[in-house]
Amino acid sequence: MQMIKTAVVGASGYTGMELLRLLLMHPNAELTCVTSRQYAGQPLSSVFPRFAQMAGSELAFSQPDAETIKASGAEIAFLALPHGVAAAYATSWLGLGGKVIDLSADFRLNDPAVYKEFYGAEHPAQELLKEAVYAMPELANRSEAIANARLIASPGCYPTSIILPLVPLLEKGLIDPQSIVTCSMSGVSGAGKSSNILFSFCEANESVRAYSAPKHRHLSEIEQELSIAANETVAMSFTPHLVPTHNGICTTTSAKLIGTKQSIGEALEAAYADKPFVRLLGEGSTADTKNVTRTNFIDIGWAVDERTGRVLLFSAEDNLGKGAAGQAVQSFNLVAGLLPQAGLQNI
Repeated sequence: MQMIKTAVVGASGYTGMELLRLLLMHPNAELTCVTSRQYAGQPLSSVFPRFAQMAGSELAFSQPDAETIKASGAEIAFLALPHGVAAAYATSWLGLGGKVIDLSADFRLNDPAVYKEFYGAEHPAQELLKEAVYAMPELANRSEAIANARLIASPGCYPTSIILPLVPLLEKGLIDPQSIVTCSMSGVSGAGKSSNILFSFCEANESVRAYSAPKHRHLSEIEQELSIAANETVAMSFTPHLVPTHNGICTTTSAKLIGTKQSIGEALEAAYADKPFVRLLGEGSTADTKNVTRTNFIDIGWAVDERTGRVLLFSAEDNLGKGAAGQAVQSFNLVAGLLPQAGLQNI
């Protein structure tokens, strides 16, 4: 059986922990290096007791250093690091001949000026932006590009839940690109292991609130990909909400309908009928996070509001799964020449 030596840099956060879970169970992945400044020297099973007695759980965390990763024999490195930090590690690792799957925002945007606008700093590795592949495998021609890339930019959680339902409709001109309004709700793990009191149990429990409106950072990559699909600049309204669950994202998007009701279902079926991780629920069905948490699925339903002439798109995913670690492993499978479902079907 083909085994790919793999590293996870920044493995102690929520996304990093989910990556470890998926890779420890992956039939073709061999974890050779996991890094964390905080836990350097401690085995995975000590930091994450849930992994105790799993094959590979005796591996100890090391300092995040490209030479250390190289010495482990790793071929592919997942970067589960904050934006602004990941770029330096990507540059070092690529320089040593490795391949990168970056889960930060550092290589998702094509335009460094947009990065500066949304992230408040100059892009730290602009010379790499042109070769980075925005790795949403279900989009047209992305699977082949991912398979041949050495620098993969894994999408954000909110963007995945918004882009996938909208792209087929924009590509076929079925909705007005300037009429898109989206409301998303995310579990608290989407904020990462934060010391911000707003994400503490007492503040988040039994409470629902909007945040980062009207210009959440993920809006930058959402508008980028929707503009590509629509072949015109798209500006949209996006309001995220925090809900008192650990994980899961539920998104409702509406837009002015230009095509027919029948054409909506036909466009979604044509785009995703053969995509293993997109489950189309059909007209009149809404998506529920309980059906997608701890999976790599995104569920998509839709309806047409005849009264207002708008189409409603409903999607649900696990923000740590399809919105982060699961989608990154999906790209890993493509890079490694494996089936997209490898290690992701029975999680």
